[in-house]
Amino acid sequence: MSTIRLTMAQALVRFLAAQTSEVGGSEAPLFAGVFAIFGHGNVAGLGEALHAERERLPTLRAHNEQAMALAAIAFAKASRRRRMMACTSSIGPGATNMVTAAAVAHANRLPVLLLPGDIFASRRPDPVLQQIEAFGDPTVSVNDCFRPVSRWWDRITRPEQLLGSLPQALRVLTDPAECGPVTLALPQDVQTEAYDYPEEFFAPRRWRVRRPPPDPAQLTEAAAALSQARAPLIVAGGGVHYAIAETALAEFAARRGIPVAETQAGKGALAWDHPCALGGIGVTGSSAANTLAAKADVVLAAGTRLSDFTTASRSLFRNPRMQLIQLNASPLDAAKRGALPLVADAGAGLEALDRALGNWTAPAAWIRKARGLAAEWNEAVARATAPSDTGLPSDAQVLGAVNRAAAPGDIVVCAAGGLPGELHKLWRCKTPGTYHVEYGFSCMGYEIAGGLGVKLACPEREIWVLVGDGSYLMMNSEIASSVALGRKLNIVVLDNGGFGCIDRLQQACGGAPFNNLFPGGTGVDFAAHAASLGAASRKVASLAELEAALAEMRVERRTAVVVIATDPALGTSAGGAWWDVAVPEVSSRAEIVAARAAYDAARGQRG
Repeated sequence: MSTIRLTMAQALVRFLAAQTSEVGGSEAPLFAGVFAIFGHGNVAGLGEALHAERERLPTLRAHNEQAMALAAIAFAKASRRRRMMACTSSIGPGATNMVTAAAVAHANRLPVLLLPGDIFASRRPDPVLQQIEAFGDPTVSVNDCFRPVSRWWDRITRPEQLLGSLPQALRVLTDPAECGPVTLALPQDVQTEAYDYPEEFFAPRRWRVRRPPPDPAQLTEAAAALSQARAPLIVAGGGVHYAIAETALAEFAARRGIPVAETQAGKGALAWDHPCALGGIGVTGSSAANTLAAKADVVLAAGTRLSDFTTASRSLFRNPRMQLIQLNASPLDAAKRGALPLVADAGAGLEALDRALGNWTAPAAWIRKARGLAAEWNEAVARATAPSDTGLPSDAQVLGAVNRAAAPGDIVVCAAGGLPGELHKLWRCKTPGTYHVEYGFSCMGYEIAGGLGVKLACPEREIWVLVGDGSYLMMNSEIASSVALGRKLNIVVLDNGGFGCIDRLQQACGGAPFNNLFPGGTGVDFAAHAASLGAASRKVASLAELEAALAEMRVERRTAVVVIATDPALGTSAGGAWWDVAVPEVSSRAEIVAARAAYDAARGQRG
């Protein structure tokens, strides 16, 4: 067996560069690149190795470790988990900055390879700069913080350990059921140590995402339940996108006449004007979807983990005879809530169900009801997003303007605050796969970094980032990265003077307005700040000015930012459902006592 002598870091980088992925029948590098912020824990070892392989495995410079990892996660999501990126940081704060991003990837089941530098495995110079000493356990470093938010975690304390760990890491990153973040902690001394690696370890390997078909017995049981349905409903989740099953869903729903509601991750599985489309479901869902969900007797949940926002804290499905079918690649999700499990790729599962159902279709009366409710909802959307010249605009009116300006293939990106709720209700996806909202972890600061990741995955498309002033202030550094990388973003900053969404929730729970809004606004000149980072930017004073600015942004060649003030008190009242937010049981404030009584009554009705 022939070998090649390499440092651990060189072997790691060479291995990553040799991995490819099957994407749409063609082959592409599995790792599009490595985001890197160098420090003393990775610059000498991994930095040298990345420089040597920079033609095959590009290294990208970022400005914040959390932001670069969020960009990598967004890249993987936009690539439907067929391609991904790695991120490397120094030890200490550089590493811990990525922990939040790891949690985002874990909650959303998205692949990212995290390569934080680590303390010396030899322990000769301990404690080194930035080392946290764990009293009683010298094997622990800050990288142990990644354990609960990683699907695979290892610390490479010997160069030869890569031979076993890297294949396992790649297995997790590419598996539809186990997919999530992988962390390989890299002690800085071990990065530089050499080993005689087998040359075959670096042979090119193509990874294909498994599309597991359903078990025949599970398929028979699910098809039998669905064929008896008088009021069927499909809930489309993110698994539909990751399985690239939008066409299969659209055809299945149309052929069978089953209305389709979408989760945040699943939104955009259907175009908004598909005859079976109901819009979003749950707390931020449409009246059409939520009305039908309350009456549905069979719910086919495709590729969703059924979070509290989707199920309205388990209050949405009210038919006592409702049967839940969970079509999911993950057995964990397929077994939830006493469902009939259908463990399979979403596309393969829908295709198999279609074959098993024969000539069955949903009852004509149910189809008419669904389409009538969808038409009523679409009228409500038009009213909520229509422009008005009275006072500060609402978030809904701003996103309506952006929606009208966006071309069919443009992608909208958002994450946290009130905007995701408005988008889930009101954004109209003109074509499937154009909605990118991180709401599994609802991470403030994801928006601009995520927009960069989407642009890296889809360089030919226009990316519209909607971000509130609160999230902008938390993380905006990747405006500079987008300018430096030549990856143009269209960023719309909605300035409502603080955390408007939480201020509304605070008051809805009986609380006094407190610590959420800045009196008189933030006082921040966001347009000037964005310009200082290299963006073309402007502030507008009205929806009419915004419409004109959006048209100019499309033809701008560099990242463009437009800022508009919005009313923090305005939210869309149409649609939506109950959400279990606990209210204090005892308080001297009368408003809280009343809110608690309403909460107890609502919780009692919902069980």
